[in-house]
Amino acid sequence: MRVLNYSDFRNNLAQSLNAVNDDREIVVVSRTKGKNVVVMDLDEYNAIVETFHLTSTAKNRQRLAESIQEMNDGTFKAHKLSEE
Repeated sequence: MRVLNYSDFRNNLAQSLNAVNDDREIVVVSRTKGKNVVVMDLDEYNAIVETFHLTSTAKNRQRLAESIQEMNDGTFKAHKLSEE
């Protein structure tokens, strides 16, 4: 994670955004007259949102844990995907 003050971020905007996209770098922009902000790659953000959704209920968390256990134990069943 990189922390930059607002002026440095603004002066090196393209370089900072490229680091965010290319290197999955998270940039925290510190501001003296406002709250700090986080800049992150959209794919990373979407992955976090999906994880929050998948783990949002106890039933989902339990099903995911069971699936992971089946995978680790080798007791899962492979299925062909339907092309419907």
